[in-house]
Amino acid sequence: MVGRQRGVTLVELVIVIVLIGAIGAIFAMQLRPTIQGYLAVGKRAALTDQADTALRRIVTEVRAGVPNSLRLANAQCLELVPTIDGGRFRAGPDVSQAGGEAALDYDKPATEFDVMTPFTTRPAANDLVVIGNLNPGDVYNKTNVSTIIEVTDHTGADAWKGVHRLKVSATRIPFGYEDGRFVVVPGGEQAVSYVCTGAGLVDGKGQGSLYRVTRNIAAVQSCAVPANSPLLASNVARCEFTYSPNQGATQQSGFVQLQLTLADGGESSALTLGAHVSNVP
Repeated sequence: MVGRQRGVTLVELVIVIVLIGAIGAIFAMQLRPTIQGYLAVGKRAALTDQADTALRRIVTEVRAGVPNSLRLANAQCLELVPTIDGGRFRAGPDVSQAGGEAALDYDKPATEFDVMTPFTTRPAANDLVVIGNLNPGDVYNKTNVSTIIEVTDHTGADAWKGVHRLKVSATRIPFGYEDGRFVVVPGGEQAVSYVCTGAGLVDGKGQGSLYRVTRNIAAVQSCAVPANSPLLASNVARCEFTYSPNQGATQQSGFVQLQLTLADGGESSALTLGAHVSNVP
């Protein structure tokens, strides 16, 4: 006797599909907030990381910039003169030696001088030397700026003269400056600006961008952004720079505050970073 074979009826199949759909919908309703929360946390973390990296980059260059070179054209445009190294120059002859050293003076310009300390980052031809920058007008008008022509080293019998000798365009010690230090500015990045453009919020997304712009030193500050400028942050909803120099003749210290808000997909990250700025030349 052949056994009867039983299959699945259409009604049973429909019931199973309906039950699976109902169970899936319940699970989806339960899991959706968790998934959305996870995605939101990831988006906020990415925005925070981008903003934090950009602000720390700015603070690093501000702290290493030429003293008293920080200036603001407006709250979205900050400029400074960066440095790659520095040292101490010979400010007078060595009376115990027979001569041959090269020193700087207040009264007459010199085209070479001995460096008494070793370089960490060796300068090259066309880099700049800045001496005794007491206010932004000095460096941006190039009254205390000279161009390096050649860098040589003192060795052997000449070691008493110093560590290096710099041949430069005519320069001298600015009147009133007595600390004997100079800084080296990279010739290819004489001035650095951080510029925010188009900051604003539309439908939960920041519309602006933060750029790092390099250009030659100029008396008048520019906030224009060339097409090839590096992008530090996108989705900028708010951007504001403030700077408070000390109220004194030499502005020995100051404080810069940077505020940056990034927003995307309804999520946002607002960071504020402040830093003390040493303005001692």
